[in-house]
This record gives sequence, C-alpha cells and structure tokens, in this order.
Amino acid sequence: MEVVIVPDAKEGGELIAEAMAALLRRKPDALLGVATGSTPLPIYEALANKVAAGAVDASRARICQLDEYVGLPTGHPESYRSVVLREVVAPLGLGADSFMGPDGAAEDLQAACDAYDRALAEAGGVDLQLLGIGTDGHIGFNEPCSSLASRTRIKTLTQRTREDNARFFDSLDEVPHHVITQGIGTILEARHLVLLATGEGKADAVAQTVEGPVSALVPASALQLHPHATVVVDEAAASKLKLADYFRATYAAKPEWQGL
Repeated sequence: MEVVIVPDAKEGGELIAEAMAALLRRKPDALLGVATGSTPLPIYEALANKVAAGAVDASRARICQLDEYVGLPTGHPESYRSVVLREVVAPLGLGADSFMGPDGAAEDLQAACDAYDRALAEAGGVDLQLLGIGTDGHIGFNEPCSSLASRTRIKTLTQRTREDNARFFDSLDEVPHHVITQGIGTILEARHLVLLATGEGKADAVAQTVEGPVSALVPASALQLHPHATVVVDEAAASKLKLADYFRATYAAKPEWQGL
C-alpha cells in the first residue's frame, strides 16, 4: 500500500485525476470505477478540466458505479446513478451508454447484484476504482464486519452512515435504509485501488486502515491485501498516522516514471 500525503483536497484531486488521465492515455477504453459523495468532487473537476483542455481524450472511457440506494425512484436526483451521470459522465462528455451500474429499483435485487458482478467481469474488470472512506472505516457501503470476501450484494446502512448521508436529502427520514454495494471481494478485483480521504473526521479511519490490522471491523483495511492500492490523504486526514514522516519521505523519493 502506498500512502501519499498532500496539502489539501484540491491537490489530492489533481494528483488522482492525472493518474486517471495517464491510464486513459495507455488504455483509452479503460473501465473507471467511481465513488460518490463530496470527497471525490475535486478529482472529477480536475479530470473534466484536462479533457476540456485537450490534455487527455476520454471519449472511449467507460464508467462504473460502486454502489446504489435501494428503493429510490428511477431518476431521483440523489440516486447514485443520477449523481454519477451528473458529476462524472456529463462533464467528461460521455453518453449514458458508457455507464454501468446496479439496478436499485429491480424487483429481484439479488439477481441484480449477481448480474452486476457478471457485467463487471464481462467488461474485462475495473482498471481503476476510486474509493472514499466512512468515519467508521467502510468502503462502498461495506459496513463494519462485512466479509472481506463479499460480492456485490444488499446491505443495511448503519444509523451513523444514514446520518452522514442525510446532508444530501431534505431530512434523515428520506435516506434509504438499504443499498446495493460492490462487496469487498469485488472491489479487490480492480487492478488499481485509489482511496481519497480528507478532513480530520477521517483521521481515525485512515490510521486504522493503513496502520491497523486487517479486520472486518475496519473494511477499508482490506486494501492492505491488494497489490496496487494507493491512499491519498490531506494533512488533516493524515494527522493520526504514526508513520506519516516515512510516507512523506518515500513518496518524495519515488521515481517519476512509476506514476501513482
């Protein structure tokens, strides 16, 4: 696992966007896994700016979803499909046909989960998967004590997660109780995992993820098992890392040709 400490969220977004752009230059039809929420917005803004400036061609890129609420009406502005189309797909100049996601409104939800896992595999697998991290260490919506071998499935959100997400809705009552999420086992199949965390509120979760034991109690700690996982954190989110100085030194000495 590589840990990169940046001054702020904007620089973290620029760093990750350049890694995504470099991937698209090598593989124009790369499958990019995206996350929702406020944390990755600087990434998407920076990548869209690169596309607009002609620094990278994203016209053949494919986008896939990490998770989706269960039960929101099709087209609801806070469904993750709507969010990804609005915040990622449209700014990159892509069409809806470049997008893959699970069906949170399906009559048979388990069949929808299984179908999404198959679709990712048939697409050749995810080349780069962006991740955020919850204050309790969850990735996707794999809440604490999720199986580290889990596949795409239905999960019940904790009260804490619903409260964290209530800012996107008019009230807590509107936040769904259930989601479809890629499982940890599914996430670990991506070729490159990139987690971005910003703010002091994520510092405990980051420290447990990076320096703690691999444990289902901290789902993000499963990134320690991946051959190419990158954790990008701002100074506030890095504030509880015991090895912060070491992480700074190793990144400063990293050969430029290695990329992110």
